[in-house]
Amino acid sequence: MSDASLTKEIEDAAPLAEDLVILDGVNKHFGALHVLQDINLTIKRGEVVVVIGPSGSGKSTLCRTINRLETIDSGTITIDNNPLPAEGRELARLRADVGMVFQSFNLFAHKTVLQNVMLGPIKVRRQDKAQVEARARMLLDRVGVGSQADKYPAQLSGGQQQRVAIARALAMEPKVMLFDEPTSALDPEMINEVLEVMRQLASEGMTMVVVTHEMGFARSAANRVVFMADGRIVEEADPHQFFDNPRSDRARDFLSKILAH
Repeated sequence: MSDASLTKEIEDAAPLAEDLVILDGVNKHFGALHVLQDINLTIKRGEVVVVIGPSGSGKSTLCRTINRLETIDSGTITIDNNPLPAEGRELARLRADVGMVFQSFNLFAHKTVLQNVMLGPIKVRRQDKAQVEARARMLLDRVGVGSQADKYPAQLSGGQQQRVAIARALAMEPKVMLFDEPTSALDPEMINEVLEVMRQLASEGMTMVVVTHEMGFARSAANRVVFMADGRIVEEADPHQFFDNPRSDRARDFLSKILAH
């Protein structure tokens, strides 16, 4: 068998990554402002998609529509072949499958770190408390804050709190993780400890949509970079293509400004 035939046979045998999140013709207005304009985006299972662009380009709104924290005016969003439900139990069930990490950590101040991580699986998934606690402690260890389990959020640094927020999202065993500028509220020395946890998740095959200004993370962890401007997807490409040879004038202008600092 020739090398070409062998390569073809291997490619035919390899399973194609399935589409997990599909946005089709999505539009969103805030009053007269058209913040998402005809967005078409497909995210495959296990893919890391990093969304970048100037402030006000619609990045965070795009991220928040995927679990319906923001409603859309037209178009469709499906997750794992299920249309995004409008409300009620189906929406709650879907949100349990879509982890979200915000700019601010959104931890419950009156609960310990461990209690924060355990809350969702017990209240939403009705899982056994002892099993949930064991998994929560494992996840806290995984993100490097296992020794902080019995402390309250105010006793932790910003970087530690954000890693707890990641553990909390992971505790729900989500199909996809959304990160909305997860390092923007952190001091510079704390940013890398959070990005390192995210890089580890990416390497383990977690499906991720990451809105960020951290170009180093986009280069090192993304399978695909999506560049937005003025509510539209202007360009999408693998990191090597995007950073070394962007196709659009808008992306070249953006990169010339952001990479110069």
